[in-house]
Amino acid sequence: MKKTPLYDTHVALGGKIIDFGGWALPVQYSSILNEHHAVRNAAGLFDVSHMGEILIEGSGAQEFIQQMITNDISKMSPGRIVYSPMCYRNGGTVDDLLVYQLDTNRYLLVVNASNTQKDYEWLRDNCNTKDLAIKDVSADYGLIAIQGPASQKILQKLISIPLEEIRFFRFVDNVEVAGVKALISRTGYTGEDGFELYVSSDQTVKLWEEIMEAGANEGLVPAGLGARDTLRFEAALPLYGQELSPNISPLEAGLDRFVKLNKQDFIGKDALVEQSEEGLKRKLEGFEMIDRGMPRTGYKVQADGKDIGFVTSGGLAPTLKKNVGLALVRIQYSNLQDEFFIQVRGKSLKARVISTPFYLKQ
Repeated sequence: MKKTPLYDTHVALGGKIIDFGGWALPVQYSSILNEHHAVRNAAGLFDVSHMGEILIEGSGAQEFIQQMITNDISKMSPGRIVYSPMCYRNGGTVDDLLVYQLDTNRYLLVVNASNTQKDYEWLRDNCNTKDLAIKDVSADYGLIAIQGPASQKILQKLISIPLEEIRFFRFVDNVEVAGVKALISRTGYTGEDGFELYVSSDQTVKLWEEIMEAGANEGLVPAGLGARDTLRFEAALPLYGQELSPNISPLEAGLDRFVKLNKQDFIGKDALVEQSEEGLKRKLEGFEMIDRGMPRTGYKVQADGKDIGFVTSGGLAPTLKKNVGLALVRIQYSNLQDEFFIQVRGKSLKARVISTPFYLKQ
């Protein structure tokens, strides 16, 4: 398994290490529930150094990225971030990613760890100009995310610039955090406020330790992949391989606000326009269990005696204290309060469609 710069730190902290897409990462330290509630009420620190970073620079960089993604970056300026799916020609999803504009002709794409090589090759294969440099720079970066309502207060102790000036989906580069040069952004994947710190690989451990010390009296805890998943799930944020895949389009996943069908041509546009005009045949919806039972990824959804879809993510929502899930179901069963059955270990358990996100920060 690949190891992030913080591997030894996780082991020393008692992190339970698992294989996550070929990476040795902590699923939890104390418990998933403790870490989940800490992020909702105070703050949690996550190692997300496994995420991929792809640098695209050169004249025409913006035009090239526009062709590759579904969202529109034509009005971007340095210091801004845009979230977007990236599609195959048939409308299926290659990945969902973040675009950071570093400079006029210089962009950093932050992609899902398990897709880094695939994304890099997809970008290279679809680049028809020698004026662009496309580089996988993932190994250069360590990436730490601090999430939760106390995040700003904790991080502000280590930095001279006023963090309130970094607005949502913005970033500032070359900032000193406890003596470490970092790019600081404010996006998050937990439904809470928070910051991401991109640093040189060899400075990652130092920065982690400084942040943990700064948050020692503020309720900050190290948090693993388990809490990261329950937090993003409550916020109904998509996870590639579950809510998005080569077989699930961003429109089916309910990400239409990130699909700009009125912009100039991009890969997958024709298929997505066709889906939009003909009407979706299936859609991602949230549901809550009426009967007692735990829905899990891949469980069948049934109604009227037939299969109508499957659960993409499911389980206990710790903040809500109830069992909920996301399911890709036939469009005629996707209305609020519609009822269907989840096949849980050979039993048909009743559920109903509810609105998402399940959790919204106060």
